[in-house]
Formats: sequence, structure tokens, C-alpha cells
Amino acid sequence: MSSEPIISLRGAGKCYNLYDKPTDRLKQMVANRLPGSAHKQFYREHWAVRRITLEIARGETVGVIGQNGSGKSTLLQLICGTLTPTEGDVRVEGRIAPLLQLGAGFNPEFTGRENVALNAAILGLSTDEINAKFDDIVAFADIGEMLERPVKLYSSGMYARLAFAVAINVDPEILIVDEALAVGDEGFQVKCYGRIRQIRDSGATVLFVSHTRSTIVELCDRAILLDSGQMLLEGEPKPVMAAYQKLLFAPETDKAAIRAGIERGESFPQIVSGGPAEIDAGISAYDESLVVREIEEWPRRGARITDPCIRTMDGRKVNVLSPGTIYLYEYTVEFQSDAFGVWFGMLTKTMTGLEIAGIASHPRGSAIDEVHAGDRYRVRFRFNTALTPGTYTLNAGCFGIVDSSEVHLHRLIDAVLFRVLAAEDGRRISGYFDIWSKEGACTVDILAASREVALT
Repeated sequence: MSSEPIISLRGAGKCYNLYDKPTDRLKQMVANRLPGSAHKQFYREHWAVRRITLEIARGETVGVIGQNGSGKSTLLQLICGTLTPTEGDVRVEGRIAPLLQLGAGFNPEFTGRENVALNAAILGLSTDEINAKFDDIVAFADIGEMLERPVKLYSSGMYARLAFAVAINVDPEILIVDEALAVGDEGFQVKCYGRIRQIRDSGATVLFVSHTRSTIVELCDRAILLDSGQMLLEGEPKPVMAAYQKLLFAPETDKAAIRAGIERGESFPQIVSGGPAEIDAGISAYDESLVVREIEEWPRRGARITDPCIRTMDGRKVNVLSPGTIYLYEYTVEFQSDAFGVWFGMLTKTMTGLEIAGIASHPRGSAIDEVHAGDRYRVRFRFNTALTPGTYTLNAGCFGIVDSSEVHLHRLIDAVLFRVLAAEDGRRISGYFDIWSKEGACTVDILAASREVALT
């Protein structure tokens, strides 16, 4: 990654004039043209974004997060050049592939083939480049004979496939994605994320808007939190995402105080994993260096989770686990007020925040009808460490019905840190889950050999 900025914003902002009624717009037009009336104002100013100062280096992947209406899309449009800033300066170098509104440049009367040429030209490809990339675009879209039909006949999924295929094949120096992957089937989304990773790994700069924690943490080097049009926080993805979720799920009465705390630079929880203790292979143990310094928690709504830990089946507290062994993950929930439709949950994640496994205490449609203030529950989840060697985290959650909606009554993020040891049999395993049988996971038969070979 180069330190040279490819995107630079200095005090950038975008303001819109809001008129209460059409006649006010007419009055403003007249006032602007009459001598001595220019000071009259028949509109209200709305700053979608304001005073944004930001530099993004070549090869950097940056996630932009924030609640709806926080200014994320406006910021990306300023960078793309589809909006002109009202104040400040925006400088961008390099070819941009914007995935803001897929297919915005398509003509509904043109065929898919014709729209490929049209949209690719809009994105800056020459005729020779379009011809060279056409087969790749068509293969990625994979819409078959619909390529020769007008796009007005396409389903939303086909439309998205073709638009994404064009945008993603321009070999951009800057790729900008604004929740464009919320459309299309799961297979298409997997292919899109794979292509985004390829572009990122090739050294391109990527700006990515998503509300999904794991997507931001997995893909991005840095995250930016926008709120009410202002840049509230920037830094490593995990603590920025923690601040966003704390703000997002806070009661309205607490949001101002939380926002002020973020602006003051209050610290957010970080996981600390010291060097591994001297622990015999294959033996469960407790490593005091494997701790969470400060647990991130969501606002309480009448419940409080305490004492999360992992125990062996005979009750020993552990955080260094033997593979293929049954353990208990448990925590206590204390209720300060009555609650209804209550259930509990656990979630396992990687150290980068990728969610890999979770389960609820009660099946869908079945929960604890009512609990009362003062009630205490000890929740136990029995699980098998069918995980590959590495370090993981566990969440704890309590859910209930408030105002006819299911909400978190309390939640702890990364409440417990644990390490899974390597298997004693020396098997080489990749990925996250150990799904293979210890005996006979793979067989190798000699069908023909020109010389004697030895197989182990």
C-alpha cells in the first residue's frame, strides 16, 4: 500500500435547499434577480455532509458506516464526481468504478449487449477495451439469451448482474461500493465479493459502504463513522464498528451523550491476547493472558448479563480448548424489570469479527413467556470444539419483546476469548471448521504405477 493519497477531501460539504412549497422556489428565483433582494431566503438549508477532511491512500480499503441519512451516499457521490461540493475541495486521481446505483446509465429499450457497450463507455473504456473485455463481462453476468433482449424485460436480479459485471471489469484504480450487493441471489453475491477481493488485492483503492459488521471488519483496513453528515470517528474497523453499534442500538434519550463521548475520543473495548501459556498439547486449561480487557456491551433494557465463561463438563473454568471436545459456555442473566418472550443466544467469531457460528436457547416461536424483576437465570450452551486451531471470541445475548418488536435486552460483544489447540494426530487442516473424520478422512489408491511408491 502506497502512502500517496489517491483521494483527498478538505472541508468538503454538500448543502441542499429545502422549500416548503413550490411557490417558495419561485420567490427565491425572483429574489435572486432583483437588486437588493439577494439576502432574502425562502428555503431551509440541509447539509447532507459538512466539513469532511479525509485522505485515502493508494491500495487502501476503507469502510464507510453510519445510520440511514448520515451522509454516506452523498460522500461517495462527491468522491465519484456525480455531485459538486457546496464547500471545500475534493481531489481524486485515477479511474473510478462506482457501484452506487447499479444500471443507472442503462437504456431500458436497448438490449443487454447494447447496454454493456453504452455503460462501459460511460465508465471510461475505449472501444478496443470494451471489445477486449466483452466476453469476460458476459461470462460474469451469466444471463444467457437475455443478453439479446431489452433490459426492460429483465428481473431485478438480471439487471444487477449485468450492471455489476460491467462496472467490475473496468480494471479500476478506485472501486466504490454503496450497498450494491444487497441485490442478487447468494451465489451472485459470493462471486461479487470474490471479485472485490481480487481488485483489492491487485492494489486498487476500495471504498465500501455496508451495515454488516463482518463485511467491514473482514474487507477493510480502516473504517469511518458518519453521523448527521459529520465524520464522527475513524480508525481500525473493529473499534469504529463498536462505536457505531453502541450509537445505533442506544435508546434515543442516550444517543446525544454517546455521540458526545465518541467525539471526545472515549476508548472502546479491545481484545488482548498475550503470549500462550505453557500448556500441554491436547489438555484444556485456563490461560490468564487470554483475556478481554473491557467487554463491549449494548444498552440494557431491563436485563444484565454477567459472568460469561467456558467450563469443562466437570466444572473447571477454561479458555484453552482441546479440539473435538465438549464444553459448556455459560453466563448469568439478571432481570431488573419484567420481560416477555425471552430467549438467549451465543455467537462465535474469529478475531477479525467474522461470524462463524451461533445458536439460540429456544426454537423460533418458542420462548419464555414472562420473567419478573429480580429473576436470575444461568444459561448454559453445550458445544463441541469442531474448530481448526486458532483464537476465537464468544458473544452473549438476551432477547425479548418490547413494543411488539424483538430486541436485545442486553448483549455482550466478544465477552470471552478462547484458543483451540492443534490436533495431536498432526492432521493439516485449513478453514475454520474441522469437519473431517480422524480416521479415514482421505484414501489414496494406486491405479497404475511405473515404479514402486510408498504411501503413508
